[in-house]
Amino acid sequence: MPGSGTTVPLVSIDVLVETGDWPPEPALIAIADAAVNAAFAELGLTGSATELSLVFTDDSHIQALNGEWRGKDKATNVLSFPAFQLRKGGALPPMLGDVILAFETVFREATLEHKAFDHHLSHLLVHGVLHLLGYDHETEDEAEEMEGLERAILARLAICDPYA
Repeated sequence: MPGSGTTVPLVSIDVLVETGDWPPEPALIAIADAAVNAAFAELGLTGSATELSLVFTDDSHIQALNGEWRGKDKATNVLSFPAFQLRKGGALPPMLGDVILAFETVFREATLEHKAFDHHLSHLLVHGVLHLLGYDHETEDEAEEMEGLERAILARLAICDPYA
């Protein structure tokens, strides 16, 4: 099924609901718009427009991608594929990249952690977008910086600290 687009300041978002028991596409678009807007506002991003692709899929598809691209034969909640390698605070490229989310894992985590599904989804969207913008969590210092940004961005959305 073809994706439909939506736009937030600076970012044109293309949404594809590939498979899974995701909420209706308009609800996903609203969650994505809010999460991306909050991330860009917190980071103070301005300048030329960019594009972002969001794919909502299932555990089977994300497991295949995780195996192929990361050598990990297991499902995960979110994968980010940057179109360009960015450094934090660098100029926005014409295309940020792809963020892919797996329904079963996102739903299971939200349930196990007693979080509202849309709050957990917002967190994972923010997390994925931060990766596209050059942030990572490979070292303790990087993880602290990225988690601090996630907390601040989610606070803009009135979502509790996901790490509490």
